[in-house]
Amino acid sequence: MKSIQLIKPYFVENRFIILLGTACLIAVDFLQLFIPRIIKWAVDDLTSFQIDLTGLLFYALYMAGVAVMIGIFRYVWRFCLIGTSRLIEEGLRNRLFFHIQTLSPSYFDKSRTGDLMAHATNDIQNIRMASGMGMVAVTDAIVLGIAAIGFMAYINVKLTILVLIPMPLIIFGTRFFGKKMHRLYGEVQSLFSDLTEVVRERFSGIRIIKAYNLEKNEVSGLVEISKKYARKNLGLVKVVGSFFPMMLFFSNLSLVAVIYFGGRQTIIKTITPGDFVAFISYIGLITWPMMAIGWVVNLVQRGKASLDRINNILETRPQIDDAIDAIPVKEIKNSMVFENVSFSYKQNALPALSEIDIKLEPGNIIGIVGSPGSGKTSLLSLIPRLYDVSDGRILFDDIDIRNIKTDDLRSMISFVPQEPFLFAGTIRENIAFNNKKITDSELIRVAGKASVDTTIKSFPNGFETIIGEKGIILSGGQKQRIALARALLQDTPVLILDDPISQVDMETGADIINTIRSLSTYKIIIITSHRLSAVRFADQIIVLDKGRIAESGTHIELMKYNRYYAKTFRLQEMEEEYNVS
Repeated sequence: MKSIQLIKPYFVENRFIILLGTACLIAVDFLQLFIPRIIKWAVDDLTSFQIDLTGLLFYALYMAGVAVMIGIFRYVWRFCLIGTSRLIEEGLRNRLFFHIQTLSPSYFDKSRTGDLMAHATNDIQNIRMASGMGMVAVTDAIVLGIAAIGFMAYINVKLTILVLIPMPLIIFGTRFFGKKMHRLYGEVQSLFSDLTEVVRERFSGIRIIKAYNLEKNEVSGLVEISKKYARKNLGLVKVVGSFFPMMLFFSNLSLVAVIYFGGRQTIIKTITPGDFVAFISYIGLITWPMMAIGWVVNLVQRGKASLDRINNILETRPQIDDAIDAIPVKEIKNSMVFENVSFSYKQNALPALSEIDIKLEPGNIIGIVGSPGSGKTSLLSLIPRLYDVSDGRILFDDIDIRNIKTDDLRSMISFVPQEPFLFAGTIRENIAFNNKKITDSELIRVAGKASVDTTIKSFPNGFETIIGEKGIILSGGQKQRIALARALLQDTPVLILDDPISQVDMETGADIINTIRSLSTYKIIIITSHRLSAVRFADQIIVLDKGRIAESGTHIELMKYNRYYAKTFRLQEMEEEYNVS
């Protein structure tokens, strides 16, 4: 019942539309119940030879009028009830998407994209069906079922009792099969997530698969998970396939009772031939409510399983969130300080960073270097609170960043990650994040600073060039420079660059470094790089080793120590000279 609270607000908000739709649905049910009465009158008049062509035309027009009214009311209830289910679908999907965006990166470290896609598509669709057609089936089962029984009882009470004998069996069967269906729907939906993830991953990596001629291997992997999904669905089909025929069987038992006992009563004139025909018509009408009981159970169990899964995500709280007393901060006036900072990705795991102490002021550039896995990217991730420190503090103007509103904190930071991510839109949309207020002159300015303006001009459509999924038409260096232009467009007090020239040539790299240096008069700039020449100009260079500061100083100071920095710098310098020659 806890999960039901997710959709309750939508029912409350659209209660008047739902009431109108329900009223029209009930009207349709009663109009359908009236048709057998017309048939009864016509049959009785025919069997007693008390009707002419005019009378038959009257009955025909009567039924046609009822049919028109049914059509009108059916349109209204479908618009109201099915339309409301679409609003629920839209609202839940938007809410889920918004909530997922609030979750911390650590959540995505352990969640698969395929699972999230299944939640946003398959699960939401199941909830829509349960809330839309579920309402319809429940209303039909109650109104049409009870009213049809009332009309049958009006004709003959004893015959009605005989018809209703299978009903307890239907109720028992529904409860028995309902529990099994709920469990199996949950398992099927979980496997659907696995299948979605496998397909997504193969399509994303199609170029690698083709490059290594792995098509057959990947197909076999997909076939295996598809077979598991099919087997689980077949298990569900066995249960559902047993359930619905059972419903039809019990419904047909009622028809058998009407044919035999109702036929006898017609022969001995206890009921009229018209009553007999009407009774059979009512059996046909009551069959749907009987079936609806099973269908409702089917829809509700599937929707409930999906609703539980969605609710589990929505109840997941972000590990990184605003403190109750978080304060707004719009700029850094004095300094940014790492104060004895330590960090681990998991509890009781080896620390990725230990006892980091750094102080920066506006106008400072700090370079961070070290061997792969030394903790450079981990350190950068702590500044915008993608992760929180395990021990120690990071301070902006003596304020712990955990006490600053997260939106304000991140609005002060431009971040170029080591692996730049580009969206499958145009170059303009990727640099400006689809901000329509950004002018062409601003785009040209930042593209020039990022040394990507020449590349953009080489495309026939310039900034309107569609770059494809993850920027597939661009080289690694071009992607990196577009990501840099995106960061430079945001005039923030802190600029974080994670290895920004790793995929560009030396000449372009030098241009980018000159741009970065020109910004240092008023920004705090933190730059990591495996290419040490990219940080030699920094006011302070820190060398990380296994998450600890192993060396610290200016380029000149570190060259005197003849340790990691000096040795690596000389090796890279010799390599660059060799490549030039």
